[in-house]
Formats: sequence, structure tokens, C-alpha cells
Amino acid sequence: MITQALPAPRLSRAVIDITPALLLGLACLVVWEAAIWLFKVEPYVLPAPSAIAAVMVEQFPALAVAALVTAEEILIGFVLSAITGVAVAIVIVRFETFGRALYPLIVLFQNVPKVALAPIFILWFGYDLAPKVLLIVVIAFFPVAIGMLSGLQSVDPSLVSLMRSVGARPGTILKRVRLPHALPQLMAGLKVAVTLSVIGAIVGEFAGASAGLGYLIQFASTQLETALVFAAILVVSVLGLVFYYVVEVAERILIPWAPKFADVDNR
Repeated sequence: MITQALPAPRLSRAVIDITPALLLGLACLVVWEAAIWLFKVEPYVLPAPSAIAAVMVEQFPALAVAALVTAEEILIGFVLSAITGVAVAIVIVRFETFGRALYPLIVLFQNVPKVALAPIFILWFGYDLAPKVLLIVVIAFFPVAIGMLSGLQSVDPSLVSLMRSVGARPGTILKRVRLPHALPQLMAGLKVAVTLSVIGAIVGEFAGASAGLGYLIQFASTQLETALVFAAILVVSVLGLVFYYVVEVAERILIPWAPKFADVDNR
């Protein structure tokens, strides 16, 4: 009698997937803690994980307020960068002559060091939300535009020719063929963009801010509160992880047919 193995439940599979990462992380923390105690490293040079955890509990209200400020900047900046990237890609594909002129300028602008733009944005827009959001947009829109552009241009030419043969207008071809085909590449670009948005928010807060995790890191470093610096960095990392998996979940819901990392891993 031939029996077939039943697929593992999703929860069990998720636990199996995450267990190696958790074990490796735990091992690193144990080695880190042991090295601090063994070599008597001063806390202001490198604090132990236990000291960082204690600061996180002690400074939880300040970290939570700073995280909310940074999260707002990331969210607004990411949404605007996604809109900008998609719009740029559609313009390049829809208006070919203008697109050929626009594309080199976008690539040229992408090579401008964005850190150098932060003080200029502060000078133009002050210390409020606007300069941070603008910096996020100029950092994060490019992978969205390139991902979307790649998807729009990789459509099978015979399919486009077929649509033209039945009288479809360029706008109809874009809506019915190119846009659905480009969604997987768009989501890949969005996942890169959301991580860049986190970096953009922190860089913007370094340049000039009165709140946020970047401001908290900068302030704590001037006071030699290294444990608080590490605690804020950990919160930034967790914040970025949460935003990334929000986009990942959105991808799985909106375009379930798109290839996933796990699918590639199982081939």
C-alpha cells in the first residue's frame, strides 16, 4: 500500500523555518555576553546584551515615543516613494521619447550621495516632518521605479502585438497586460524600498531633528550611553523588520502567484 506524506501544517513549517535563525541569534548573544565578562570591557565601549535589555526596559517610554515618530516618517515616506517610483516607470514606458530623456537623468540623480542632500532639505524645509519624508522618497523611489520598469518592459512582445492587432490602445495594453505582468517585480522593488525608507528616516533625523530614534541614537552617543544607543538600534532594526514583513504579507495576499523565496529554496 502506497502512502503519501501529508504536508506539514503552516504553523509547524514556520516554526521549523525560524528555529535555525533563533538558535544562531541566541548563540551569538551568549558569546557576546561571555566575551564582555571575560575581557572586562567597559560598558561605554561595548555593553553586554543583558545591560542593553535592562536599558530597554528602563527607557521603554522614551523608546516607544521615538519609535512612533520614526515609524510615521517611514510610512509616509515609503508610500510617497512607491507612488513616485510607479509613476516614473509608467511615464517612461507610456511616453517613449520623453522616457528616453528622463531615464538617464534618474540614473544620474540616483548616484548623488543622499546624505549630502539631508542638510539642504533641512535648510529648505526646517526640522519638521517634510525634510525626512523627502529624503526617504529620494532614497527609496529608485528600486520601485526600476522594478516596475523591468516588469513593464519584460512583457512578451507577441502578446503586445496580439493586443495591437485587435485594436487595443496603448493605455489598454498598459492596463490589461503590462501592469498585471509587472506586479511581482514591483513588489520586489517595494521590499527593497521599505528597508531603504528606514535608513532614510534615520539619516534625516541625524541631519536635524528633535525626536525619533535617529535623534535618540545621536543624543545617547554624545552622553556615552552606549547601551541606549544599542537599544535604539535594536528598535530601528525591529521596526524595519516589521515594515518588511508587512510588504511581504501584502505580496502574498495581492499576488499569490508570484514566486517566493521559500518556493525557490524548495526547488
